Parts: sequence; structure tokens; C-alpha cells
Amino acid sequence: MTTIRINVQFVGRVQGVGFRYTTVNVARGFKVTGYVRNMLDGSVQCVAEGERDEVRRFIDAVNERMSSYIRNADENAAAATGEFDSFDVRY
Repeated sequence: MTTIRINVQFVGRVQGVGFRYTTVNVARGFKVTGYVRNMLDGSVQCVAEGERDEVRRFIDAVNERMSSYIRNADENAAAATGEFDSFDVRY
């Protein structure tokens, strides 16, 4: 089992539309940990860790569910740190 960490910066009309709470709700259907938070530049950052395929399916599900608000999604993959116990909103 290969665990990874994917950091996604969602750009578009992604604040004030329930993006963070929708992302947490979507995460409940996957074995992922991490967080989602609003950034000062108006984007939303999502950091997810878990098994490679599970994280990929989760990110794809968020992209699909919130596609009408997302203009661009920049992804970076790295080794998982194991620092998270759950998936939450960060403030």
C-alpha cells in the first residue's frame, strides 16, 4: 500500500459557496485524512493523505461535485506524513 499526500489549490469562485463543508462531506466517503481551508488570496487549499488510489478518487469527487465553482486546480503530490487523524476544516 502506497500512501501519498496531495495538496490541491482550488481557484475560482470557491469561497462563500460551501466548498469547505462539501469537501469534508465528500471526504467522509473515502479513507483520507487532512484538511481544507480558505486562503487569503480567495483560493481554497485541500491537503489529503491516504492510499494513492483512494486520495485520487477523493480529489476527483471534489472536482466533480464543485466543478461549477472551480476555474483551476493546481496539484502537488508528496510523501505522506501521517500527521492527520481525520479530515477537517482548518481556519
